[in-house]
Amino acid sequence: MDIAFFGSSLLSAYWNGAATYYRGILKELAALGHRVTFYEPDAYGRQQHRDIEAPSWARVVVYAATQDGVERALEHARGADALVKASGVGVFDDLLEAAVSAGGRPRRLAIFWDVDAPATLDGMAADPAHPLRARLPGFDMVLTYGGGAPVTEAYRRLGAKVCVPVYNALDPETHHPVAPDPARASDLCLIANRLPDREARIDEFFLDAARRLPDQRFLLGGSGWEDKAVPANVIRLGHVYTADHNVLNCSARMVLNVNRESMARWGFSPPTRVFEAAGAAACLISDSWPGLDLFLEPGREVLVATSGDEVAALLASVPSDTARRIGAAARRRVVAEHSYSRRAAQVDALLRGGRVERRAV
Repeated sequence: MDIAFFGSSLLSAYWNGAATYYRGILKELAALGHRVTFYEPDAYGRQQHRDIEAPSWARVVVYAATQDGVERALEHARGADALVKASGVGVFDDLLEAAVSAGGRPRRLAIFWDVDAPATLDGMAADPAHPLRARLPGFDMVLTYGGGAPVTEAYRRLGAKVCVPVYNALDPETHHPVAPDPARASDLCLIANRLPDREARIDEFFLDAARRLPDQRFLLGGSGWEDKAVPANVIRLGHVYTADHNVLNCSARMVLNVNRESMARWGFSPPTRVFEAAGAAACLISDSWPGLDLFLEPGREVLVATSGDEVAALLASVPSDTARRIGAAARRRVVAEHSYSRRAAQVDALLRGGRVERRAV
C-alpha cells in the first residue's frame, strides 16, 4: 500500500517529540511491504537540526511552510492508497485536515493520527466550534499515540467512525544498552523539552528532588531550559540528539520520566522516553498515571513516584545493583511485548481492514 503521511518531521527530533514514534512505526510498516512517503514542512529550524538523513525505508518530501507549499505537497500525495494527517504538524494544520478528511475514495483511506490526543480532546472540549469536530466523520479512522479507553470513547462520542490507540514502543536497533561515559555520569537524568503543561511537573519531580539532594548530580536535556533557574547540581544539556540518548540513559544511575499534565490526567499514554530508557536497560523512575502497569510492572520493572520528595527518596534508598536489575527487567519486557514491529502489525491489519471496508462502500 502507498502511504502518504503528513507529520511534523521524520528527519528531526528538534522540538518534535513524535520523531521516535514516526520512525519506529513507519520503518516497520515499510518492512511489511508498504511504501511510505513522509511529508514534512521546512519549519521551526528542524531541517537545520536533523538527527537523520532520509532513510532507505521512506521517501521524505520537505515542502515550503507556505500555503502554496502545502497545496503542492497534497497534489503530490494525491495518488496514495492511504492519506494520513498527524496532529501537530505545526504549519497549516487546518488546511491539511480539511484536505485529507475530504480525500477519501473507494481505494483511498483518510486517517487522522493524533500524537497528542489528550491535548486535542481538551481543545475540542473547550471549543464547540473547533474545526476538527466537523471533520472527524470524514476520516475513515482515528489512530492515537495513546490514551486507552478514555481517549477512544471520547473520540467516538465526537463522531469518529473508528478510534484505535497505537502506543509508543521500542526500536531496539535505535535504543539499546551501550557502554557508560564517565563524563556524562549522573544520579538522575531527564530529557524533556520545556512545555507549558510539563514545566510545573518538572519543577516538582526533578528540580525539587535536586534541591533535596545537593550532593547528587542531575542532568537536564531538552530544548527551552536555557533561562530556567535551576539548582547548582543540575547541568543543562540543551537539545539532545537521538544518537546521544543511549549513552545518557546508560550513564545515569536512574532516568526520570515526567508526563505532561494532560497525558498524566488522561492516562494510558506512555511517552517515547519510557521505551527509550527501558530499551537501554536504564532504571526508570516515572511519575504516576493510569495504565502505567499495562506497560511496566511497578517495583520490578519501573519505580513510581508521586512527588519530588518520593523521587529523592528513591535516589537515596535504592542500591545500584537493584537499579540495574530493574533496568534489565524493563528491557526484557519491552523487547518481548512493546516493539514497533508489534505496533506496525497492528496498523497493517487496520489499514488492510479499512481498505476492504472502503471498497465495499
